[in-house]
Amino acid sequence: MTTTLAAAWTGHDTRLIGATVLAIAVIVVLITKAKQHPFLALILGSGVLGLVGGMPVDKLIKSFSSGVGSTVASVGVLIALGAMLGKLLADSGGADQIVDTILRRSGDRALPWAMALVAALIGLPMFFEIGLVMLIPVILLVAKRTGKPLLMLGIPALAGLSVLHGLVPPHPGPLAAAGALNANVGLTLAFGLLVAIPTVIIAGPLFGKLAAKMVPDAVAPERLIPESSSSDGRRPGFLATLSTVLLPVVLMMGKALADILLEKENHVRRVLDFIGDPLVALLAAVLLGMLTLGKSAGFTRDKLSSTLADSLPPIAGILLIVGAGGGFKQTLVDAGVGNVITSLATGANLSPLLLGWLVAVAIRLATGSATVATVSAAGIVAPLAATMDPSHSALLVLAIGAGSLFFSHVNDAGFWLVKEYFGLSVGQTLKSWSIMETVISVVAIALILPLGALL
Repeated sequence: MTTTLAAAWTGHDTRLIGATVLAIAVIVVLITKAKQHPFLALILGSGVLGLVGGMPVDKLIKSFSSGVGSTVASVGVLIALGAMLGKLLADSGGADQIVDTILRRSGDRALPWAMALVAALIGLPMFFEIGLVMLIPVILLVAKRTGKPLLMLGIPALAGLSVLHGLVPPHPGPLAAAGALNANVGLTLAFGLLVAIPTVIIAGPLFGKLAAKMVPDAVAPERLIPESSSSDGRRPGFLATLSTVLLPVVLMMGKALADILLEKENHVRRVLDFIGDPLVALLAAVLLGMLTLGKSAGFTRDKLSSTLADSLPPIAGILLIVGAGGGFKQTLVDAGVGNVITSLATGANLSPLLLGWLVAVAIRLATGSATVATVSAAGIVAPLAATMDPSHSALLVLAIGAGSLFFSHVNDAGFWLVKEYFGLSVGQTLKSWSIMETVISVVAIALILPLGALL
């Protein structure tokens, strides 16, 4: 009797694993071969997973819908607020102010480090693509004026943007993974910054020197080099801009420290828990930015309103992908795939952090999307986080985020953005950008695993 039950259970497990592999394969093929939008691919992949895995149709639809709803409700508002802050920073000239101030105060030898710092600061509230578009004119202009190799300056900036995008809230990937794993966003932010600093240093200024030697003939497209990086219009001061950008970081880290150091009944902790909630922290930054950025730049009420409104349409696709990823995650959970993965991981004695990284790496290589890799991997390993303490749940978010950045190649939109903006061939992009992404992923997990062992 026991043998029969074991065989039946094993057969059920095998069916669920097969359904998961098939569903991920469907998502991969639809995105890479059929050129379908990841939103549609994730919906169809969820359907394949549920039907092949033996879920009743009504339960399948309910699981997917509830996953979409809960993810958009928890993450969507934060992404929207982050986009508003990023748009205020861009349109007011605040981002230019940060760039100009840091570059003025750095010598030639420190330029790669300055570029990494500029990118990291701008990357805190902005999505990778927006930050890249903003920084490209600066990178190209500085390279032309100084005569420095393009990739010696470009790689540090790309590393700063990419690391923040993959590891640090309020970016969509880390936020979605934190939501799926019920991880503390403040702790994720604190650990993310701790891992991000050495990762940016290694993958940025240090690898940038090697990349410049590997691709010595990289030349910026002349048509993309601006006439001047200066602006005659009004713009906010450096300290005001920096304070606005760092406000949500400080508030969320304050909450994380209060949760560790103070008792639940402590009044100070209650206040910090409220103002350090990601929603409140980002809302506070947007409201402050309307004054420190918008008013300082001379925005009228109409201009301020249009700036905030214009920030939302570009993130519609990201919101849909993240939402569908949440639906896929919930389908995985309700089908029982997570429990199977948990038992397999326990049997194989594999670290949950390493497992999360490996799953994200596999999906990243297959689909090319860091966001799809993050939300899908978070769904697969979510049951592992149920028994974890808050610190390890936050580190699991980072491990998945690190895996989602592994080796960007031809199926990643970021690959083509970098290729075109830097005027590189496919081979040159692989030798510079793709290797840089791999360095980020490997260095980050190499830092996360010891942290997990120590905590």
